[in-house]
Amino acid sequence: MRIGRLCVIGVGLIGGSFALKLKQLGLVDEVVGYGHRVENLEKAVALGVIDRYETDVTLAVKGADLVMLAVPLGVIGSLFAEIEPHLDAKTIVTDAGSAKDSVIKDIIEKVGGCPPNFVPGHPIAGREKSGVEAVDADLYQNHRVILTPTETTNESAVELVQTLWSEVGANVSLMAASFHDEVFAATSHLPHMLAFALVDMLNEHAELGNVFQYTAGGFRDFTRIASSDATMWRDIALHNSVALVKWLNAYQAELQTLTQLIESQDGPALFALFDQAKTARDQHILHRNADL
Repeated sequence: MRIGRLCVIGVGLIGGSFALKLKQLGLVDEVVGYGHRVENLEKAVALGVIDRYETDVTLAVKGADLVMLAVPLGVIGSLFAEIEPHLDAKTIVTDAGSAKDSVIKDIIEKVGGCPPNFVPGHPIAGREKSGVEAVDADLYQNHRVILTPTETTNESAVELVQTLWSEVGANVSLMAASFHDEVFAATSHLPHMLAFALVDMLNEHAELGNVFQYTAGGFRDFTRIASSDATMWRDIALHNSVALVKWLNAYQAELQTLTQLIESQDGPALFALFDQAKTARDQHILHRNADL
């Protein structure tokens, strides 16, 4: 499925990688970029990620067949409201936000309903590095992309977005926005909160000092995601707060159980907990990755 013009609002890792792969596959005739930093946009042109750019968002979306909103969660709703009067009737809009319910509700509040040509989306392929320099045409190969169409979303719009994601190598799933937010609060948002919290707790610790000089592979592996963009994760925490708080509380209860087992020197129970967790991870993560 080929499109004439793609507009990428927020030309960084996520939107830029999507655009670059479509260009390489010959599935888009023109890519127009928009952002606040002209230097970044010029670099995107030089790298071949976009063909041209606009510094006025209403001009950027003009005549687009598809608009990708690859911007922080906190601005998706207001940005949609700004561009909506300037979209052609044919234009399909999708986003790359990590929380879906809040995005949909924000757009409904700002434009008086959820437009039929809006396809909420979430590509699961982020990295710690961002910006146009981090763009990778193969970023989405064998990675999952979730689409959460609403009751009012046109099937043809979903089909186009789903097809394009599949063409760039992604495995596309459809689910309800509320279920999406629960799943990713538990499996993605919670681990990031834990990594941020652990690094923050140990940073210049009064008792340990610069403990990071002694850390080995396990600590680095666990806290790698604490190098992720602070603005993005602040917005995720705020926009998926209900589900995230629920899973933070559940994790605290699990930690309390673990603490009690260690305090009571309950070796058999500790072994059972660790072995059950190892078995589950080996079965559901190691084996799945080996099959990709």
